[in-house]
Amino acid sequence: MRFLFVGDSMTIGRAGDFTWRYRMWQHLERLGCPERTEHLERVESLERLEHLGFEATPAGDAQAGGLPAPVGHMPLVPTPARHMPLVSPRSPHHPGSPGAYEIVGPRTTLYEPGDDAATSHAYADPGFPAAARRHLAGWGEGWLHMAPLAGPVVAETRADILLISLGLIDLGWYTNSDQTIENVHAFVTAARAANPRVRMVLLPVIPNIRAEAEAPFAAECARFNELLAKAVAVLDTAASPLLLATIPESYDIHTDTYDGTHPGPSGEHKLAAAFADALYRSWGIGGPYHPDLRQEPEQRPEPEPGQGPELGLVGAAAAG
Repeated sequence: MRFLFVGDSMTIGRAGDFTWRYRMWQHLERLGCPERTEHLERVESLERLEHLGFEATPAGDAQAGGLPAPVGHMPLVPTPARHMPLVSPRSPHHPGSPGAYEIVGPRTTLYEPGDDAATSHAYADPGFPAAARRHLAGWGEGWLHMAPLAGPVVAETRADILLISLGLIDLGWYTNSDQTIENVHAFVTAARAANPRVRMVLLPVIPNIRAEAEAPFAAECARFNELLAKAVAVLDTAASPLLLATIPESYDIHTDTYDGTHPGPSGEHKLAAAFADALYRSWGIGGPYHPDLRQEPEQRPEPEPGQGPELGLVGAAAAG
């Protein structure tokens, strides 16, 4: 079972942050990835159908052939000169066992505010293993940026399950809700072209300080989340199922973030729980999420107001 974390700044984090993907790794390490047999039996049935000459076709634009281009203006994003290998070693769980898993992805770095780029390897927990640091996330990147990467990365990493946290940066800087949902469709189509049985868990846009301060932006976020729920329902198939994660009801930007947008320690656990609980409830993967309350190094101090390209009130004003 190969997990690929796809996301924006909530996922990649700053140097010295933990982020929800770190919390998900902790969760996977504690429980492994045992899975109920229903999905496995469905996959075996599909294999038998294919053996008999039938073909499972993903829903959406892939049926018509060709992959749609992402919608919206996207500035050039520098590509790091060097990448670590795309496919990670196995976890400590024995390969082939019900609890075995891998974390895959083409990137390993974190966002360094001083460089305004993903140049850092300064993880808050030095014990976070290199094999688990792989991801497909970028500070300031959204569905617009990830849609063209979905196919190549899924093909090269052979990812089975995508955990996706995207959308806020799109709505704040690049595209409206209609354009953003088109890029969601393009992403799903491309991922399925690379792996017709890929599974995806999608997190809606989470509460944020700009939405609290600006009613029109809040309405746009709410509309996108409605469109995302409809897209998940329409695009979901037996061969390549989609799940919509649930934003925790208790999520509070004043206590669960460090700047009104990016998750702090409690927010990291709540977002990880959104993914972990969706995996467990729907596919029987892992188990219920329980926060790890062991003592950990302190996270970075809060940035100065307006620092970074994200959606604090100062930066949000420029997003228009």
